[in-house]
Amino acid sequence: MSPTERDEQADGPGQRPLILVVDDQRSLRSLIRVNLELEGFAVAEAVDGIDCLDQARRRRPDLITLDIVMPRLDGLSTAEQLRGDPQLADVPIVMVTTSAQPQDLMRARAAGVEAYLAKPYDPDELVEIVRRLVVSLR
Repeated sequence: MSPTERDEQADGPGQRPLILVVDDQRSLRSLIRVNLELEGFAVAEAVDGIDCLDQARRRRPDLITLDIVMPRLDGLSTAEQLRGDPQLADVPIVMVTTSAQPQDLMRARAAGVEAYLAKPYDPDELVEIVRRLVVSLR
């Protein structure tokens, strides 16, 4: 089964929770994808904030992971736009980023980001955070 077919199956009722992984670096998206798929999550990928908003509006993921530093639309601006969209405002957001600046953390909290992980991160910690946030919605 291809990743696209797997992602499409995740959208049906009673299916695996869909996580939208947003990062401009393919290798990091792939690493997060593998860790989450091994734990039973369905995963879709977006390359930047614009792509994230488009995919989130079409598919409404159960959770979104966002990098901060991305082209076209950064992760913090993306989080703010997600929170401003009535259809997506309650989707949990986890920042997974190399940016550990205090002002970024404060802006992320102000945008309603539920968790913030600095790269390099512990993959088990990311999986646990995702699991906790997704389970709390069900």
